[in-house]
Amino acid sequence: MKAVGYKHSSPELSSDSLVDIELEKPVATGRDLLIKVHSIAVNPVDFKIRQNVSSTDDSHKVLGWDAVGEVIATGDDVTLFSPGDRVFYAGDLNRQGCNAEYQLVDERLVAHKPKSLSDSEAAAMPLTSITAWELLFEHLALEKYPQAGVQQESNDVLLIVGASGGVGSIMVQLAKQLTNVTVIATASRQSTQAWVKSLGADYVIDHSKPLVDQIEALDIGAVTHVASLTHSDTYLDDYVSVLKPMGKIALIDDPKSLDIIKLKRKSLSLHWEFMFTRSMFKTDDMIAQHQLLTEVSSLIDKGIIKTTVNQNLGAINAKNILKAHEILESGSSIGKIVLEGFN
Repeated sequence: MKAVGYKHSSPELSSDSLVDIELEKPVATGRDLLIKVHSIAVNPVDFKIRQNVSSTDDSHKVLGWDAVGEVIATGDDVTLFSPGDRVFYAGDLNRQGCNAEYQLVDERLVAHKPKSLSDSEAAAMPLTSITAWELLFEHLALEKYPQAGVQQESNDVLLIVGASGGVGSIMVQLAKQLTNVTVIATASRQSTQAWVKSLGADYVIDHSKPLVDQIEALDIGAVTHVASLTHSDTYLDDYVSVLKPMGKIALIDDPKSLDIIKLKRKSLSLHWEFMFTRSMFKTDDMIAQHQLLTEVSSLIDKGIIKTTVNQNLGAINAKNILKAHEILESGSSIGKIVLEGFN
């Protein structure tokens, strides 16, 4: 089968950081699905792995943790899917990724793709939806509406820092459509500010300028929850200043250090979201990702939330995936980058 991979990590991006290769088609056993990959999305985790993790043997490492495809075969213990099902998923960081024509994925990490979206539109959604969902509803413990889209009175204020990226783009929508919080989103360029406004943010501020003054100028009360999606170490003092006592911070990035003693006086809580935890440690509730992706698929088909795809770079091959890595490493991407089909 066709695939894109590498053997040695490459901190600096070059033309041979990823290469087109041929691999053996895998075989489904147990609870695995064998999926023929149709479309993929590229995420920051892809280039972070490429930069830092080499293959442990002489084989190629295949990246990619966002895909749409068709179930071709199932292991003997599969109960949720059948051959012919169209599915979407993020998968498991410890296994070969979706930058290949065929991939094995545990059925508990997979859901039926939204019927209303094309393959490439749907491929943009799994990883970021899981990340945003777990951060909002498990770590920050925001309460979901009994009925999506029904507005209720609330004093909760959610600050989303780095809201125009892949995770932020779905998080703004989930927060606005499924909770009763007021959403302050940060974006520094005119194009990214327009993007997050279109997704439903109540207020947009510029994270390249001091946050505290901008938030106080809104005069909407103290922030109760922070979703820190980038540069958490840079903004920690701002979070401590703007958060209400007993407030919550959840982050997804990788700061080298955080001086968490600063959180003590206000009894602020700190939470880390890593969407691969359930698959990496085979947790007892691993099926929660199947369940939440199923709900996301339903929300999309009902028109409550929409795809966050912003760029389609064409066919799935080394050249185009390298281009996606370059865009993501620049830090200037908006929404999600997708590719479709092998050639």
